[in-house]
Amino acid sequence: MYTAGEIAERIRTGQVTSREVTEELLARIAADTKVNAVVEVRREHALAEADRADALLAERGGLVERAGLVGRAGVVGRDGVVGPDSLGGQGGWGGPLLGVPVTVKDCFNVAGMRTTWGNPAFAEYVADHDALVVERLQRAGAIVVGKTNVHAMLADFGQTANEIYGRTNNPADLDRTPGGSSGGAAAALAADLTYLEYGSDLVGSIRLPAAYCGVYGLKPTNGLVPLRGFEIPGTPYLPTELPVLSTIGPLARSAADLRTALRATAGPEAPYSYKLRPPRHDRLQDYRVGIVTDHPSAPVSSEVGDALSDTIDRLARSGAKIVNNWPDGVDANEQAEEFGRQVELFFALHGDSDSDLTAADVRDLDRRRMQARAGWQQYFEDVDVFLCPTSFTVAFPHGSTTIDGQPYETQVFWIAHASLTGHPALSMPIGHTPAGLPVGAQVIGPWHEDDTAITFAELLAG
Repeated sequence: MYTAGEIAERIRTGQVTSREVTEELLARIAADTKVNAVVEVRREHALAEADRADALLAERGGLVERAGLVGRAGVVGRDGVVGPDSLGGQGGWGGPLLGVPVTVKDCFNVAGMRTTWGNPAFAEYVADHDALVVERLQRAGAIVVGKTNVHAMLADFGQTANEIYGRTNNPADLDRTPGGSSGGAAAALAADLTYLEYGSDLVGSIRLPAAYCGVYGLKPTNGLVPLRGFEIPGTPYLPTELPVLSTIGPLARSAADLRTALRATAGPEAPYSYKLRPPRHDRLQDYRVGIVTDHPSAPVSSEVGDALSDTIDRLARSGAKIVNNWPDGVDANEQAEEFGRQVELFFALHGDSDSDLTAADVRDLDRRRMQARAGWQQYFEDVDVFLCPTSFTVAFPHGSTTIDGQPYETQVFWIAHASLTGHPALSMPIGHTPAGLPVGAQVIGPWHEDDTAITFAELLAG
């Protein structure tokens, strides 16, 4: 399987055409009868865009390279800025993903395609505009060929199924879940049905599927990627300054692809020009890494523990400085429980749920959230990244209500802390069980230093 950066390089250098890549991907999607990850495609549009990309490359003699946007493996250089004036091409079209076919989660608007959220009430809703992340991916040259499955109304972090499209299966074991609610996104990557994906994460809905399917998934710093076009059908979009826990971000087959996608999509709505903060280090041995591998509230399975142990041994051999234990002042149980209260507040402010929260409650919740963020930020003054499990378990059988003897909700424990504080957090694959099931680890980085976490994961993967 090629990464998005690798296939972009092959297209750019003429080893293959965008049309050939797109036709092959569409054929794989059409042939899939087992995973059920990609649930809608726009074939003719995708092929027309592929032809356009090939024509542009031929006409400009390698526009992307001459524009100075392509670095190692065909991705944006780490010090680059991605914006409408720097992408080149016709009308600003071109860039680091030129000619690469991608997919997006069904909850994002794509003009002319259905946005169902897995809800039969929206089965025939057709978007008349693109979500902002879709606009930006396309401006970077990506071809959005289709959409991936979600759990109904994005309401489950551990499974992906709905009455419209049915159930998505884990490519590593069809009898097991791919996670949720971005299960279709992660499964599509693992099954070679897309080169890059975009999902959403409120309660681990990017990171858990990424871990269960063996791919990379990034929850960016909260608010870094605008949410326009990610709303329930028929709901008008209005920017808000209320606390927003929900975050949207990329899933990919490499950490480098996460960086490319984030550079293409992050930044304020307008004017659009954004530069990621550079990573703190470019060598693994220079990183100071906080590590926690287990906790009584979410005891990791032996399979997860073994893979984490091997990863930490490799990290120690690299010469990186390892700092064991949680940050000073962080009570892991208390923060996980606090995240649950913050989710209640989120739905009270943004959803339709009834709530007995008072103004005083809201002030107190906001204060506790900011205190938690400040505590972790202080920790990151001396530590570069924090490494821990993404989940206590590997992918589990469909329909499970308990997992390895633990309550279903135990999946939330390890992802709760970055979700509470809004820090960037990604899941990366670190190995497989003897039965071939993927194991993921979570890398949490400093506030607005997403590329520090991405680069660490890239270096750790070797």
